Amino acid sequence: MVPLTNLLAFSLAAFLLIAIPGPSVLFVVGRSLALGRKGGLLSVLGNALGELFQVAAVAVGLGVVLTQSVVLFTVIKFAGAAYLVYLGVRAIRHRGQGTTTTATPAGTSSTGRVLREGTVVGATNPKSLMFFVAVLPQFVDYSSGNIPWQLATLGLVFLVIAVLSDSAWALAAGTARQWFARSPRRVATVGATGGVMMIGLGGTLALTGSKT
Repeated sequence: MVPLTNLLAFSLAAFLLIAIPGPSVLFVVGRSLALGRKGGLLSVLGNALGELFQVAAVAVGLGVVLTQSVVLFTVIKFAGAAYLVYLGVRAIRHRGQGTTTTATPAGTSSTGRVLREGTVVGATNPKSLMFFVAVLPQFVDYSSGNIPWQLATLGLVFLVIAVLSDSAWALAAGTARQWFARSPRRVATVGATGGVMMIGLGGTLALTGSKT
């Protein structure tokens, strides 16, 4: 079990880190602008589920293997970047959809589809993987034993804080989109902006380095 002092220290560090907008926030805002509040919130949940796989990998010792292997890390990195670009291009293509007269904005994506897309993005985010590998072990009490459980606990704490913070961003961006949706031209511009944000994020993640 993680000592209370370590857990509180990590929670504070995680909150301060999450408060600074990063790749996850950009992804959520981009998706919310393209898909609306529901799509944004589903993307938040999917992104957290994807990062949960990374936490599990770190807890069982696979995280270090992934970040230290140039080939594996590169595959994950470029797969995630390419997928973000794909989602961004699709959002731009469907930017004219989703006015106040339509039921589902930007591309008529189903709930399951949006959730799966967010999961893929979260699981292939190289920056979050490197964070979990580098930071989680620093707050583990090795004298207490059961290291995998401690790593998993810290990872879950981080994800809970991230979900709460990202959901706020999703609601804000989705509300802004709803206001812009009063005009077909404005909603097309907002949808395209969300797509451009995701493409830019994909390019940024493609440049993310690994530890060698």
